Amino acid sequence: MTKSSSASAIMLRAMDLLARREHSQFELARKLRMKGFAEDDIPGTLASLMKSGLLSDQRFAEQYCRARTRRGFGPRRIEQALRERGVSEELIALTLDDISNQDWKELAQSTWGKKFSGKMPADYQSWAKQKRFLQYRGFEDEHSEWLSYENS
Repeated sequence: MTKSSSASAIMLRAMDLLARREHSQFELARKLRMKGFAEDDIPGTLASLMKSGLLSDQRFAEQYCRARTRRGFGPRRIEQALRERGVSEELIALTLDDISNQDWKELAQSTWGKKFSGKMPADYQSWAKQKRFLQYRGFEDEHSEWLSYENS
């Protein structure tokens, strides 16, 4: 393959991936490497896509955060996933700061309500199970401080 046909092939593949959903730079570079494109061609392609506005880590982080909150995930879980996808710490912090602490509490209550039908735990064991569920979903203790049980 000639250099120009290789460059156009990598650009077409990258645009095809971006047409399906947003990607971070890290994700897109990884997928292009997996498709067998030369390591030297990838940075130039990514720079070109960023310059033309087709690739944006900020847009990816915002979209990913919105999608995960709609599915009932908390800030720690979203933060971890964004970090795994190569998004910078500053961008993660900016994206998550847009959502207030009250919103996280409401989301935790909504997620808990869907899972446990809104039934408060009757004993310590049930409380621990429900608390672990919220922690697994990425909510912090302050987001689930409303969850309590009656110790009779």
